[in-house]
Amino acid sequence: ILMYIIPIFLFFVLLEKTYAWYFKKEPFKQMDLISSLSAGFSNSIKDALGIVFVIVSYGFMVSKLAIFEIKSTPLLYIAAFVILDFYGYCTHRLAHSINFFWNKHAIHHSSEEFNLACALRQPVAQFVNLFTFILLPAAILGIPAQVVAIVTPIHFFLQFWYHTVHIGKLGFLEKIIVTPSHHRVHHAINPIYLDKNHGQIFIIWDKLFGTFQEELDEVPPVYGITRPMKTWNPIRINFKHLTLLIQDAIHTKSWKNKWLIWFKPTGWRPDDVIEKYPVEKIKDPYQFDKYETSSSPLLMVWLWIQVAVTLIFMYYLFANLADIGKPHIFIYGGFLILQIFAYSELMDGSKQAFGWDVLKLMTGVLILFYFAGWFGASGIYASLVLSYLLLSAGVTYYFTFLDKNRQLVKVSEA
Repeated sequence: ILMYIIPIFLFFVLLEKTYAWYFKKEPFKQMDLISSLSAGFSNSIKDALGIVFVIVSYGFMVSKLAIFEIKSTPLLYIAAFVILDFYGYCTHRLAHSINFFWNKHAIHHSSEEFNLACALRQPVAQFVNLFTFILLPAAILGIPAQVVAIVTPIHFFLQFWYHTVHIGKLGFLEKIIVTPSHHRVHHAINPIYLDKNHGQIFIIWDKLFGTFQEELDEVPPVYGITRPMKTWNPIRINFKHLTLLIQDAIHTKSWKNKWLIWFKPTGWRPDDVIEKYPVEKIKDPYQFDKYETSSSPLLMVWLWIQVAVTLIFMYYLFANLADIGKPHIFIYGGFLILQIFAYSELMDGSKQAFGWDVLKLMTGVLILFYFAGWFGASGIYASLVLSYLLLSAGVTYYFTFLDKNRQLVKVSEA
């Protein structure tokens, strides 16, 4: 399904960006857009490879706990959708409430803009699914696993449309479903908006459990997270919060806090660590500089080429998963993550970008040598891959060390 849905998402992302630029005269922030797309690519690769461990699967719970045997009907799919949405509310709220669980969700909030591309910022850092037990009522009722499997992607894709600032309040619908207005509140770092509106399709759960906040005309939302990531690299963003938790657990002198830090509310740090290892935190959402890096027109052309090449590599993987087979699909997936990491470092202006691209070149050459081609493709296709790898290393060297035209984009004040 990823092969069909990705082009649709890309079309609407670019359509929204074009509309905002042409009609609203908003700047086309290409770095942020490429970072969001790259996060979406990373998540899609992980999903395609199935790199996740489920402690207790829904299918297992149904087989052991179902009281009834229910046949598939339209009403059953509706019931499954509602139960799945409540499950989504619970897991979403937990991700905002507990330090350890925030790591998998921080990527989604990391953009300091709010647009359809933000919806693509999904985690690669979630390797274990701990929350299937929340679907226990559905399992006891005997809702088949096949029904849940069909409803789940539909439920997920329906969360795409409300990531936009270009749709206002929607009248009566505001009382029932999650709207762009509701979700703007959720992504905002204004104190009054923090950790509100966790609903995914129905806003009713937030109103029932006290986490609802209406968007206020006098409080325009400011987007991002209160401890800004300061990077375009989606792989770094995925693990930055976890890295901080590990460092804090090591640095604190309290053995009690070394344990508690993982389960404390999101953002909590031991007092001795706060004093000795301060971390930047936004105190006034209206007075901070959004993250920007130096750029040039030629660099942006090259970055879009990298995005296009990554998409081509991805589609080859998706189209040939069965033929490539295990464990080789994981080698391919690792190469793609390295590809994204390398050009993301270039976006950040890191001097290490060339080193990462050389590592990508070496990895690609080893793959070509080992498979006598590119995962089943040989001849001219393998030659094209090698040519691209060599070109990428050369161009990255130029932009890392020789480009004199890169200029810091004017920093915008929130």
